[in-house]
Amino acid sequence: MVWLYILIFLLLAFIGFSVFVGYKMVKPDRFIREWTPKDLGFDYEDVEFTTEDGLRLRGWWIDRGSEGTVIPLHGYTRSRWDEVYMKDTVEFLLKKGYNVLTFDFRGHGESEGTYTTVGDRELMDVEAALRWLTERHPERARKTALIGFSMGAMVTIRALAEAGGVCCGVADSPPIYADRTGARGLKYFANLPEWLYYFVKPFTKLFSGGKVVDVMAYSDRVKKPLLLIAGEKDPLVKVDEVREFYERNKRVNGNVELWVTDAPHVRTLKLHPEEWKKKVGDFLDRFMA
Repeated sequence: MVWLYILIFLLLAFIGFSVFVGYKMVKPDRFIREWTPKDLGFDYEDVEFTTEDGLRLRGWWIDRGSEGTVIPLHGYTRSRWDEVYMKDTVEFLLKKGYNVLTFDFRGHGESEGTYTTVGDRELMDVEAALRWLTERHPERARKTALIGFSMGAMVTIRALAEAGGVCCGVADSPPIYADRTGARGLKYFANLPEWLYYFVKPFTKLFSGGKVVDVMAYSDRVKKPLLLIAGEKDPLVKVDEVREFYERNKRVNGNVELWVTDAPHVRTLKLHPEEWKKKVGDFLDRFMA
């Protein structure tokens, strides 16, 4: 009988731990810093817009007087204040003369939302940004591109297939198989075994109400220009997975490109800044001209 009580206790403790991990996965800490585009030498406007499901998202609008606007999209647990890739990307785009609209996804930064759905309902966030741009600055929305990192790269791929008003996109370190990346993330971020993810996953869905995004399914749907960036040292997204997406997508998309680097996750810009800016800049120049 004692062993039965011990077994029940251990089972309840395991379930409780799985619930806690699942909760933390979909409710990341808010990443907020103090820098603004003003620190980069550009005037800006604080903006907010509302998603289809009623959440207010907050961001920055920087008008450079161009007919082309680029929307950089941050990754999971980060925000527009990210200094690994967002700050450099914003500065790069502004110096090239593009308008920039950047914002915090739901559940991140200063935007409303209790939970993240890691690429599912975040598509509504991008659609809200596109509506705001089209309604407020139609003359600046004649060509609109997306540059997404990690989770933002997933949403970029989805938006190319599902959202109107996007002409092209750059997807840096896109998780192609969300479950595999989620399992690797437990080990990478929390030093927990990858198998635990499959016990945690039901609780992430229960808390957030989101579903796991099948990015590979979009390989047959994206027909707009797309630049994929993958790093050989990425512990979360394997190059072979991104290459598999690329090989399938190029059957229906004559303007898909794959650039493989030696970088870890979303670190190509940091490790190879000039090469990244040249590659991304040339891509934007071709398809936003």
